[in-house]
Amino acid sequence: MVSSGTVTLPPLIEEKSELDALTLGRRIRELRAEKRMTLDTLAAAIDRAPSQLSMIENGKREPRLSMLRTIAAALDTTVDDLLKTDAPSERAALEISVERAQRGPVFEALGLPRIRVSKGQSDETLHTILSLHNEIERLHRERAATPEQARRANAELRAIMRQQDNYFPELEALALELLGAVGHSGGPVSQQLIADMATHLGYSLHYVNDLPHSTRSVTDKLNGRIYLPTERSASGDSRPPILQAFASHLCGHDEPKNYADFLRQRVETNYLTAAILLPERDAVRMLTEAKTLRRISMEDLRDAFSVSYETAAHRFTNLATARLDIPVHFMKVHESGTIIKAYENDSVRFPSDALGAVEGATVCRTWTARTVFDVADRFSAFYQYTDMQAGTFWCTSRIEKAKEGEYSVSVGVPFNEVKWFRGRETPNRSVSKCPDESCCRMPPSNLADRWAANSWPAARTPTSLLAALPTGTFPGVDQTEVYQFLENHSPKVSA
Repeated sequence: MVSSGTVTLPPLIEEKSELDALTLGRRIRELRAEKRMTLDTLAAAIDRAPSQLSMIENGKREPRLSMLRTIAAALDTTVDDLLKTDAPSERAALEISVERAQRGPVFEALGLPRIRVSKGQSDETLHTILSLHNEIERLHRERAATPEQARRANAELRAIMRQQDNYFPELEALALELLGAVGHSGGPVSQQLIADMATHLGYSLHYVNDLPHSTRSVTDKLNGRIYLPTERSASGDSRPPILQAFASHLCGHDEPKNYADFLRQRVETNYLTAAILLPERDAVRMLTEAKTLRRISMEDLRDAFSVSYETAAHRFTNLATARLDIPVHFMKVHESGTIIKAYENDSVRFPSDALGAVEGATVCRTWTARTVFDVADRFSAFYQYTDMQAGTFWCTSRIEKAKEGEYSVSVGVPFNEVKWFRGRETPNRSVSKCPDESCCRMPPSNLADRWAANSWPAARTPTSLLAALPTGTFPGVDQTEVYQFLENHSPKVSA
């Protein structure tokens, strides 16, 4: 069986201790009540002041092990029984949750006075307090998922990818193990092999025409099912959605706790998908031979493994530095000129904001990622040299289509590395002085003089650049819709 694993990307937030003082205190209190002992009686039995015992029962003090033994003996129970991690009753669980909420950051931030949780308060009252707290906490998490936080998370994640040359051995090992489990012997990975992988992992594939609109696939972990759309993806390749569906299982993903966690999981999922579709051993063998012959080509890599150009370009960035010793940069740029995603370890200077984030920034008009949109021949590879402040870089770029419009996918290297690539003889050359505004951000003076005071454009800015990020455990996903979908499609158990 293929084992799940984790990679050295941003760590998950540490979980709470399984046992806390609140649970222990409530268990002691309930056992005392069952024995019909008063606080004073038990305090006398353990030779402690009632106030000290009250602190323990209220979860404000953790007793030493010797004290626990004394309490256990007085209550005619064991230390192991006192240290059970579950609440002793539903009421106790409710009281513990309310107490924990009052000690959390929400009450502290609002400056709310704490209430004394007692038997005189009804379950409904405590449920109301807890519900209000949870809703405030949820709203706080939503406000935290702002574009600024997302841009910080993107910048931090890109820095980690750069530090590792965008190569993650743990994910490569997972891909190799899964490929071996289904008998892959080399070359492109077929649709049947992908289906065999799903079966090997305990999942069956189901194609439906009512998949929730906010999802690419839905996994039913309870019944071992993966639901996929009947219509084909924009690339026409039905393999990636299946791989992405069970990649989270292989990576050992839990529900993302914050947006940084969500981004990390997305990167891992996409990486593992590419590592399976373009197996490291086969891809490195091909690229090494191409480097020897000085004809590395993204188109050849794409065609050899029957993947999209973008997947081939992504995979090249995984292997270029770690396995071929070639520094590289990658860009996906919308036709509007804004960066969708980018990666570099070759010292190219992407446009960025003060936070170091490049997503949403505008690319220089003279860069290959922009000039390729003006090329008449959309079916041939386009190459260009660009002289920049950081040096001269060579790029190969191609136009792809998506529902959001056209975008360019570009892979580039410093001038000293272009000798390994097909297309190095290109006569296409440009100069970029960005971030100097005189390069391409300021209009020519003759046009500015005529139109500056006589124009008022209505911006067609993507709403995602202005609005807060989609909220929820899985950003942008309507969980009610997903749960209802699973309920409707869940196998019915016959009476």
